[in-house]
Amino acid sequence: MIGHGKPAIGRAPYEIARLGIAYVPEGRGIFGNLSVAENLKMAARAGARGQNDWTYDRVLETFPRLKERLGHGGQQLSGGEQQMLTIGRALMTNPDVLILDEATEGLAPLIARDIWRICQLVRETGISSVIVDKNWKHVTQITDRNVILLKGEVVFEGSSENLLARPELLQQYLGV
Repeated sequence: MIGHGKPAIGRAPYEIARLGIAYVPEGRGIFGNLSVAENLKMAARAGARGQNDWTYDRVLETFPRLKERLGHGGQQLSGGEQQMLTIGRALMTNPDVLILDEATEGLAPLIARDIWRICQLVRETGISSVIVDKNWKHVTQITDRNVILLKGEVVFEGSSENLLARPELLQQYLGV
């Protein structure tokens, strides 16, 4: 079930987006032949409840590296910059829920730290987030609830505090 208790199964992606769900895919999915500015502006719209908190200017304030590269094509950006662009583009839809799939995979530590900072900022703005990531140390710092899945089955569900108090789970399921 998603926005307003409506089932998501079988819905077209545009219908899910209209319900206030934004997705940041693992492969980033930017439009390499469009500029940074064009990638952001093409996604701009009010949210499902009419909210327009994430404007073009706010995204550029949040991601100053993108502001420096507005005229660059998406394919000219580093991996970290592409990830920032993907998150910024998702925020331009003014979502109620942001789903991040492996948000920091393959990124340099400094860039990954910046992405985690952005995830915390998004949380503070009231947008609910679903973060799929192997980096439990960072995830547990910014989440209220954690779920560990094994082959589609829930093997743990609880607070960060509860998860961190169970190092055997971290060892068994997350290989720590």
